[in-house]
Amino acid sequence: MQRIEKYTFKNKALALLSLLFVLFLSSCEDVVQLDLETGETKMVIDAEIIWQKGTTGNEQVIKISKTAPYYNNTTPKVSGAQVKVVNSNGDVFTFNETEPGSYVCTNFVPVLDMDYTLSVVAEGQSFTAVEKLTSVAPIDRVEQEIHKDGVGEETIEVLFYYKDPIDQANYYLTDYKSSFLLFPEYELTDDELYNGNEIKERFDDEDKIKPGTVIDITHRGISKSFYNYMKLILEIYGGSPFSIPPGNIRGNIINTSDSNNFAFGYFRLCESNKVSYTVK
Repeated sequence: MQRIEKYTFKNKALALLSLLFVLFLSSCEDVVQLDLETGETKMVIDAEIIWQKGTTGNEQVIKISKTAPYYNNTTPKVSGAQVKVVNSNGDVFTFNETEPGSYVCTNFVPVLDMDYTLSVVAEGQSFTAVEKLTSVAPIDRVEQEIHKDGVGEETIEVLFYYKDPIDQANYYLTDYKSSFLLFPEYELTDDELYNGNEIKERFDDEDKIKPGTVIDITHRGISKSFYNYMKLILEIYGGSPFSIPPGNIRGNIINTSDSNNFAFGYFRLCESNKVSYTVK
């Protein structure tokens, strides 16, 4: 059987809501706020270069922010940074700040299997990372199945298929979005046992998927290193709905000014295939 690992936000979110409901029923009117320890503020560099099939991939966005205390309602944005990406041919792609913490490039040129180097200078610190643009096996078709439980209740499952290349090891990250999901659901896949064969991915959400529901599927090709990074994050945090960077998991972004003052995040370059499926 193929090795597919699925991580969702909903399970932990439901558990959290259940716990809060119990605490609400059993508490008095006073609001209890835990005195949580505040860690050292870190830079967070969200640098995903994603090239959707059928597009030029010219416009790309890199976001830079900082970690914040748990009870903060906003995420501090980092402005005034110098951000660029250089490919192995020496071509430089500059990312200009269009709004606080958001840096946009409009002339990026994606080339499969080419190495790219990220460079960020922010608040007196210099960060860099190197990664290769990874291809994706395109989605061939999307289908749906109806399943009945022991009492005859029906549930709908959405499936998509793609042909894995036989001449290489491949790693994939898929996210599912829909109106009934508060957060995306993620699925990691490797082809160790299904190399060169057709791979089938499944998505279901008990009774939430109904006729007329639109499921947006974004299927990415990713590097082995990014696969391992995401696997650790999703195993530890289980798709938590809180945006808490993993303090004990470092990405590939290095601080060349001060190695101890590392940044959270992972510079990755992915070819992707996005489809929207309307349930029948």
